[in-house]
Amino acid sequence: MKPITPPPSPESGRDSARPHLLDPDSGLDQVLAELGQPAWRASAVRRWLHARRAESFADMTDLPGDLRQQLAERFAIWTTSVAAHTRADDGTEKLLLELADGQRIECVLLRERRPDGQRRTACISTQVGCAMGCVFCASGIDGVVRNLSVGEIVEQLLRLTRLLPADERLSHVVVMGMGEPLANLDRLLPALGIARDPEGLGISARRITISTVGLPPAIDRLAAEEPVYHLAVSLHAATDELRTRLVPVNKAIGLDAVVAAADRYWEASGRRLTFEYVLLGGVNDSVADAEALVRLLGGRAPLVNVIPYNTVAGMPWREPAHRDQERFLDTLRAAGVNVQVRHRKGARIDAACGQLRRLAAGAAGG
Repeated sequence: MKPITPPPSPESGRDSARPHLLDPDSGLDQVLAELGQPAWRASAVRRWLHARRAESFADMTDLPGDLRQQLAERFAIWTTSVAAHTRADDGTEKLLLELADGQRIECVLLRERRPDGQRRTACISTQVGCAMGCVFCASGIDGVVRNLSVGEIVEQLLRLTRLLPADERLSHVVVMGMGEPLANLDRLLPALGIARDPEGLGISARRITISTVGLPPAIDRLAAEEPVYHLAVSLHAATDELRTRLVPVNKAIGLDAVVAAADRYWEASGRRLTFEYVLLGGVNDSVADAEALVRLLGGRAPLVNVIPYNTVAGMPWREPAHRDQERFLDTLRAAGVNVQVRHRKGARIDAACGQLRRLAAGAAGG
C-alpha cells in the first residue's frame, strides 16, 4: 500500500453551508438569472467542472472576475475532503472521502489495458454503508447510514477524473462501491445522467454498469425508466438456503424472483445480463455449487463473473483454493456457461468495498 498525500485544491474540504454546485437543484441557473447573466453561463460553468477539470471558480478564466467571486461566495464545488489516498503497483487508486457530515465513503480508479484500448474505470459508491447485509462484505458490517446525494455521487467521478493525466478520461463507470445502488435510484439516475451528458463526462451508457443484489421492484423501475445500462446481479449462491445465509435480504425475496426480474430487464434493455458470484473458500466453491448454478441459469446466456474472495482482516471468510476454483470454473465451462474471472486489482491497497473505511475507523478508534 502506497499512501499519497494530494495537494489541496483552493476549494477542497467539507462544506455544507453553501449549496453543492454538483447537485441538479443547486439553483445555479436561478442565481445566474438574478445576477443578470445569460442562460448559457450555466453550461459554461458545468463544462469547466466536467470537461476542463476546474478546481475552483478562479480557474474558470473566461467568466468575468466579479461573477467568479460571486459564485464562489454562493456555491461549494467540493463538499468532501480526501481522508486517505492509496495507489497499488497495478495503477489502481483508491480514495477515502470524508463527507460534510463526517461520514466516509470510498471510490476507486481502475486502470486496465485491453485489446480494445486503455480502460479507465471509476468504481463509485451510492450510500454510506449498506443495508443488504452480505456477510462477506466490509461495506455493510455497520449497516446503512444514509443515501448519498446526486452531487456526492458526481463528486466521486470528478475526483477520480482528476487523478488522470490531462490527456486521459474516464471510459467506464461501475456502480459497485459502498451501498446498494437500486436502493438509491432517485439520486443515482440523475448522477448517471450527468456522467452521460456530452457536456459533462460524456461516458456512454453502454459503458456504465450497475451492480445489485437483486431488488425486483427497483429492477423493474430501472427497466421502465432507463433500461440503458448494463445490470450486474450479485448471486453468490445458486440455492435459496445458501444465498440467504450469505445475503440475508434474500430471505424476503428469493432467487426465483431475482432471476425473473433480471430476465425482464434483459427483455427491456436488450443488454446481456451479468451474474456476479463471489467465490468463498469452502463455502460456495464446490463442483456441486457449480452444478447448482448451471441449473439455476437454466439455459440462459449471461456472463457469469466469478470473483475470488478478497480476504478482509477480522472476517472469517477465506480465498478459494486454486484447485477448487479451477474445478468450479471447469464445471461451468463444460456446461457452456460464459465465464469470466475478475482479476483482483488493488488488493494491496484494500480496494474491496469498505475495507479502507473500516481500517481508517479502526486506526482512529485505536
